[in-house]
Amino acid sequence: MHRLHARRAGRGSAATAFVSAPEPRTIGNVARGRQLIAGNFLFSGFLVESPDMSIWDVGADNPAVTAEIQGCTWLDDLAAVGTDKARSRAQAWVYEWIDRYGKGAGPGWTPDLTGRRLIRWINHGFFLFRGQEKAATQRFYRSLARQTVFLSKRWKTASPCLPRFEALAGMVYAGLSLEGMDAYVQSAVDALARDCETQIDASGGIATRNPEELLNLLSLLNWTVLALNETGNRVPTQILAAVARVTPVLRALRHGDGGLARFHGGGRGPEGRLDEALAGSGVKDLPGLGLQMGFMRLNCGRSSLIVDAAAPPAGPVSANAHASTLGFELTSGRRPVIVNCGSGIRFGEEWRRASRATPSHSTLGIEGVSSSELATGQNLLANIPGQVMCNATQTDDARKLELSHDGYRSSHGLTHARVLETSLDGRSLDGEDLLAALSADDEKQFGAVHDQPPLPGVPYAIRFHLHPDVKANLDLAGTAVSMVLKSGETWVFRHDGIAEMTLAPSVYLEIGRLKPRTSQQVVLSGRAMAYATRIRWSLAKSQDTPDVVRDLVQADLTDQID
Repeated sequence: MHRLHARRAGRGSAATAFVSAPEPRTIGNVARGRQLIAGNFLFSGFLVESPDMSIWDVGADNPAVTAEIQGCTWLDDLAAVGTDKARSRAQAWVYEWIDRYGKGAGPGWTPDLTGRRLIRWINHGFFLFRGQEKAATQRFYRSLARQTVFLSKRWKTASPCLPRFEALAGMVYAGLSLEGMDAYVQSAVDALARDCETQIDASGGIATRNPEELLNLLSLLNWTVLALNETGNRVPTQILAAVARVTPVLRALRHGDGGLARFHGGGRGPEGRLDEALAGSGVKDLPGLGLQMGFMRLNCGRSSLIVDAAAPPAGPVSANAHASTLGFELTSGRRPVIVNCGSGIRFGEEWRRASRATPSHSTLGIEGVSSSELATGQNLLANIPGQVMCNATQTDDARKLELSHDGYRSSHGLTHARVLETSLDGRSLDGEDLLAALSADDEKQFGAVHDQPPLPGVPYAIRFHLHPDVKANLDLAGTAVSMVLKSGETWVFRHDGIAEMTLAPSVYLEIGRLKPRTSQQVVLSGRAMAYATRIRWSLAKSQDTPDVVRDLVQADLTDQID
């Protein structure tokens, strides 16, 4: 039906010009743009190195790769480079799309991809026009008109939340930017206003609990508000209210280094996107003290700690969710210290599944079991924790979080409790992890698992994944790990000796890399032998590390060919 409507959409009137000169509002990555110019194509974990290949031939039999390419976000990266060679590539690939798929053929005719593609084509319209003949620009306008008409017929079929926001924002953007397309604006604005009430909850969160997805949603709303204001159209109060709800949540999920906490399939966000979205919203409100979209933030001194303190999404919205309950990330100044591995979606299905499991997060896990089960043969989470508790308190010199979840109760009869306490100056983090059987039935279940061969007890591991820039060393006695940040700060990790401490390999998964980055992790491992097993640990700045470090080290180009 999508392709049928795409073919029919060509019967409508064609746009002939932009109403006004479009201003680019999307941010690209220069390093990725250079990769594309060099013929290094990395999409959804699929890498092709071929300078002479068309982008439309990359991963043609891989639906994930095809979807990423068809959305044309790579135009942002080429425009960020901005050279003649970058523009030549962009023009060639866009006009090739028109030739191959412009009449309704191919896989790119879905509402969300069409909305995403329309926004990029319009944003970079004059970048694509430069040096082109009139006939070429007319073909470009006709394609934009066809895609706009298609969206007006098919946006209702888009999945809820971000896909539908992309479709509707694309229709608004095109209707306001193109001559003759204004008739499609009001219905899209009305639908977007309704979705702002139903898809964004009262506290500013979304069902997927994906911070980067929330950022993308705010960016779409900001662009829509700006486009409506610039053309003298009224902005519905529902859209403005949604922006006001979402912005403080994103501030709560922002680390000191300017990036987002990496949970439930989301990354830190493209460089500069979060700052742009927060500033563009015009909302100055700070987040409240409680949970923000299920996350709890402790901000002390120069340290920021963000914890996943709620159950993960369930059902259809859990397609990218992670078994990360009670996992945390810690940043000192603008230097990440403790992280999660991140989303492996860009590195293929095996990496994607591995990254969603509990061992890929900085929390306690029981060997062979995640706190939420990834259903076999499916992308959805199953058997998620039924009860997740979070209690925050503050004293004169510290802030404390007391958390727990019952994700291991049905399988092992154990509840995981975690206490995290930060000093108000941000120099130390004291932690305590507890595995406990809380009822007679839990004790019975624990006993059954405890006695299974080959060894008695329940094997567990508490993992602390380190950012790749952290240089860690285990001392000779095996009692402490020193961690040196690029800023010059030194942190020391210690534990109470109940578990065995090792320094093991890990990975850091980030968009724009051709492969995962190697890193390290501190692992506290042991076997739960009794109804209650308690492990204490601490992470603190060394005594000779000052409270404020003058961090003059240049930020690395993390999205580079390696």
